[in-house]
Amino acid sequence: MTTPEARLGELGLSIPEVAKPVAAYVPAVRSGNHVYTSGQVPLRDGELLMAGKVGAEITPDQGVECAQQCALNAIAAVRSLVGDLSRVVRVVKVVAFVASAPDFTG
Repeated sequence: MTTPEARLGELGLSIPEVAKPVAAYVPAVRSGNHVYTSGQVPLRDGELLMAGKVGAEITPDQGVECAQQCALNAIAAVRSLVGDLSRVVRVVKVVAFVASAPDFTG
């Protein structure tokens, strides 16, 4: 059985170190058997990948890259609490917010 990290590696992805909070929050908290992550921004190596709205300052492909980085950052936050991602049994809920131009429909 492959590990979640190995499966991500097969996709050319890797889990980063937990991004340092840019405000007064913690990246993730554990409550019993559940882990809740905070909202994520597209930080890579401590730097914001890009800023702006999809369909205006950011292309859809750039938006995908930012969303992917946010997901990897959330996974990193989970791993920081559970240690081994193979211990994660189920993802209960994923919520994503994307800033887009008013006329963007992609």
